Amino acid sequence: MTTPQQWDILIGLTAVDAAGDKIGKVGQVYLGEATGQPEWVTVSTGMFGSRESFAPLHGASVRDGQLVLAVPKDLVKDAPNVEDDGSLDDTETTALYQHYAAHLGSNANGSAGDDSYLGQQAADDETGVPGHDTAVTDDAMTRSEEQLRVGTESVEAGRARLRKYVVTENVTTTIPVSHEEVRLEREPITEANRDAALSGADISEEEHEITLQAERPVVTKETVPVERVLLGTETVAGEQQISEEVRKERIDEPEVDAEPRNR
Repeated sequence: MTTPQQWDILIGLTAVDAAGDKIGKVGQVYLGEATGQPEWVTVSTGMFGSRESFAPLHGASVRDGQLVLAVPKDLVKDAPNVEDDGSLDDTETTALYQHYAAHLGSNANGSAGDDSYLGQQAADDETGVPGHDTAVTDDAMTRSEEQLRVGTESVEAGRARLRKYVVTENVTTTIPVSHEEVRLEREPITEANRDAALSGADISEEEHEITLQAERPVVTKETVPVERVLLGTETVAGEQQISEEVRKERIDEPEVDAEPRNR
């Protein structure tokens, strides 16, 4: 059967073997039908963690926030393919114990000894029952407390897109232009122009025409690059306040039982 709530603290831990090789994330904790104690965990293995492999908790411990299994990584990856459906039948249990027989010692018959599992310690921490740290030895006890360790991780906070679009605007400018205007120029008859003046009839009707020139604006457009625009990032430092509950052990003042005096 799968784990009750007090064993959920194991779920999500990274499972490693005794050599420190990472195996995968803990998915579920399975309890023994007879003992009610944690005996198996499922660990994500395979490509991209697509497979859930069963591994024994015999001899396992929690260290530095990791579940350290007593079986090697390759053995877990090659474990029998058992369906992670919330329970183990007799056939599945037998197959698992046979696969891990060399690492289960005297418990290879399918029952877990109380001393071989980290589960009791985990449950004690969760339910408030005194754990190993509070055992009295040599008239002294160890007081422990949880300490908050805070770090950061980089996550995707958003996306920025650079887009350009076309707008139309009216541009007004002034350019100089010129044009010709007609004017009459009169000059007196002189010896220099007398022959030209008397070359025609004495009295006649005549018409002269000249072409006037004028400048007009001519508009052409050309596309030219003006700047390059690209996306960049900058790191802005800030602060964020976090709040988390931590547990601390406290020691009561010693209680002294006074012996009654004989009168």
